[in-house]
Amino acid sequence: MTEERLSREDRLLLLKIVRDAIEAYARRHRKPPLPSPLPPALEERRGAFVTLHKLGQLRGCIGSFFAEGPLAVTVQNMAVAAGWEDPRFQPLAEKELPQLEIEISVLSPLREIGDVKEIEVGKHGIFITSGYRRGVLLPQVATEQGWDRDAFLTHTCIKAGLPPDAWKRGGLKIEIFSAEVFGEKELGARSG
Repeated sequence: MTEERLSREDRLLLLKIVRDAIEAYARRHRKPPLPSPLPPALEERRGAFVTLHKLGQLRGCIGSFFAEGPLAVTVQNMAVAAGWEDPRFQPLAEKELPQLEIEISVLSPLREIGDVKEIEVGKHGIFITSGYRRGVLLPQVATEQGWDRDAFLTHTCIKAGLPPDAWKRGGLKIEIFSAEVFGEKELGARSG
């Protein structure tokens, strides 16, 4: 799946897979079986991030640019990782489940750029690498924060543990990507 967008049904199924995964893992520390058969779009090998919000605040976000198998598997694995492996937060507790809102970002392949002017705020996410240091910010972060391109690059450097102006000095690998972002709220996926 390269340029095609996911259908509403595909999106709803991915959100259900994430919700089922975090609920099952919170209660039994195991992931539930995936629906079978999966729609063709969810069989594609694509990277994805899963973001959890609790009462409007970030509660966990983990993703992978590299598919771990079908998109459905990647999303399920990232759901558990966002809830239990994000080092910024304590592991998710079962009592938090009703307060969570889920957002999924299905990623395009990474593309290295030679000029930061190629970055379009609101369209591209940024992945910066310098040696062992890496930082990534999803496309929606710049828009949500009201950042311009320079601020977006600065904050991605900070996330990578680099000096804020490292992107101006050169010597970094800067890659961009786009994401198809959707969540429970806008799709009306939560009844509670």
